[in-house]
Amino acid sequence: MYGQIWAPHTVLEEYQAKAPPTEPDLAQALWLTVVDDVIIDPTLPLLDVGEAAALSLAQTIGARLILLDERKARRIAARIGLPVAGTLAVLLRAKQQGLITAIRPYITQMQSQGRRFHPNLIARLLEEAGE
Repeated sequence: MYGQIWAPHTVLEEYQAKAPPTEPDLAQALWLTVVDDVIIDPTLPLLDVGEAAALSLAQTIGARLILLDERKARRIAARIGLPVAGTLAVLLRAKQQGLITAIRPYITQMQSQGRRFHPNLIARLLEEAGE
C-alpha cells in the first residue's frame, strides 16, 4: 500500500514492548526497514523519543509521508513540511483498496488497547468507509 516503510529502532522497541504476543513481529517484516542510528534533530521541540526519531528520520530520508497519531508530533511534522497520515487514514485507505473488508473491528481493537479517538472523527471515518 505504501511501498517501503522506514522506522527508527526506538519506534520498533516501543511497539514490541506494548504489543501482545499475538501481534506480528515487525522485526521480521520484509517491508520494514529499521534504522538503528537516527540522529535526532536538536531543533525539534520536546517530544517522545520515538516521535522525535521518526520525525528526524523522515526529514533525513525525504519521506513522502510520516505516520503519526500524537497531536503534538503531527503539528510539528506539518510545521516542518512533512505530509502526515494517522492510523485511521491508513485503515480507510486499506479498505478503499480492498485490503481489508471493514475498519470498525480495527478501531474497536485499538480502543480496547487504550487508544482514544474523537467520536466525531470515528463517525466521519465510518461514514466515508460505508460502515
